[in-house]
Amino acid sequence: MNRRVATGDGCVVGFCGTSWRPAKARALVEAVAGDLASRHGIGLDILDLVDAGPGLGAFSRDDLGAEALRVVEAIEAADALVIGAPVFQGSYPGLFKHVFDLVRPDALKNRPVLLTACGGGLRHSLMVEHQLRPLFGFFEASTVSTAVYAGAAEFTDGRLVSPAVHARIVDAADQFAAHLKSRSAVAA
Repeated sequence: MNRRVATGDGCVVGFCGTSWRPAKARALVEAVAGDLASRHGIGLDILDLVDAGPGLGAFSRDDLGAEALRVVEAIEAADALVIGAPVFQGSYPGLFKHVFDLVRPDALKNRPVLLTACGGGLRHSLMVEHQLRPLFGFFEASTVSTAVYAGAAEFTDGRLVSPAVHARIVDAADQFAAHLKSRSAVAA
């Protein structure tokens, strides 16, 4: 489901903090991508830790493998981001955070970001507000107000089936598309 649609000079990138496929966090980002494409004509490239490969384990950006560097550079070059993070023990995975440790601090300033996360149940849902939102606040990114969280019960056979989560996707996608349109209008 990787689709690339330009939104000005760059593109929209979906990035998932998953190191396996299939993954619920990626399925959630794909659901957001489907909504953005069908209702707003916005497509995105979806990347995850699998795309970064084993070279991601480097301690510095200069030592990254070529695949990992491409992922970091794609995040930095994106006009906007859709983020998907699995929740483990109340937090995002360390390798997910490591990717953002390698992103230049000024690279995401004022970029629209839609946050999503998947966890085992409702007790993980606050990770979006207490960890993801502050992470992107550091970068001075422009996170949309509606985030999307889905627990294990919202999926059947790896597919998102919850009408309530789909409704949140619609709200978040509308806010995200509005951010992109206003950003494009300012740039024009």
